[in-house]
Parts: sequence; C-alpha cells; structure tokens
Amino acid sequence: MTGEREANVLGALAQAVTDRTTAAITAATGQSPSAAAALTALDQFLDRPTLDRLRLVLGLTPSGAVRLVDRLSQAGLVTRGPGGDGRSRSVMLTERGRAAAAEVAAARATVLRDLLGDFSAADRKTLGRLLDRLMAGVVAGKDGGGWICRQCDLAACERAAGRCPAANAAAAKYAQP
Repeated sequence: MTGEREANVLGALAQAVTDRTTAAITAATGQSPSAAAALTALDQFLDRPTLDRLRLVLGLTPSGAVRLVDRLSQAGLVTRGPGGDGRSRSVMLTERGRAAAAEVAAARATVLRDLLGDFSAADRKTLGRLLDRLMAGVVAGKDGGGWICRQCDLAACERAAGRCPAANAAAAKYAQP
C-alpha cells in the first residue's frame, strides 16, 4: 500500500521520541509523564485552573487527577486554593514547582534539539512545513483526551506570533461560521 512504510516509520519515530523525552524528564526531575505534563501546563498556560480543568487538559479521570495533585502537593510543587465559584478548588505552582517545570522544559528541549542536530537550516525549514501540515491533520481529527500542547513550550512554537500549528488548526476547526 502507498504510504505504509512512511506511516510505520512515523509511528516508530513517535514512540522513540516519547521514550527519549520521558526518560530525560524522569532522569532530570524524578517526575512521571503525567506530573511533568501538569507542571508544564500550569507553568505555560493554565492560570490557577480548577482540578477539573487540569484533569481535562491532561486527559485524566477525576480520581487520577486528585491522586496526581495530591502527589504534587506532597512534593511541594503545587498548592490548592479556592476556586472561582466557592465550591471548586484551584491548583497553582509553588516556586519549587516552577523550578521543576523549568527542568521538565529543559530536558524535553534538549532531547528534541538533539534529534534535529544533523539537519541543515533548509532541512529544518522543510521539516517544519511538513510537521505543521501533520499537526493540522491531527488537530482536525482529534476528539477528547488530553490537550496536544500539554507539554509544549509555547514560546518555541511561536504561538504569540500566530505560528503554532496546533492553535491555528484548532482555531480553524472551532471557528464560528
């Protein structure tokens, strides 16, 4: 079949990148992938979210989110505070949590930069265009689960400049007619 080889190599590459980033994050911080994603999301784009909002971003069950926040709280990485409606509770990073989020980001960035180390500037530009198209397709077909950008460095993807392929695809997907 046409594209079968490319699809298989892409799947193997996705698994290898996940394995490498998970190992690097765990080695640098001692945090699980879910904890690392929570720290990153809280640092990058979630401002005092409710536990339910954090759960949705991470793609966790309510009980899984409670257990994760309990572990992060016991480690001194997050605190709980009052939510916006008086019944809910919010989650926020402590200074120690911000430092751990920075360690997560640095470990992830090192792995990803190293993967592109042998690419020329032209190769990276071509790859960037292809990845943008691939991401747009992933976002267009995605329903439910964790947010794609839960471990992203929003500055690196140039989100503020309108260059984030996930944000742009989501805006197109959910735009009002």
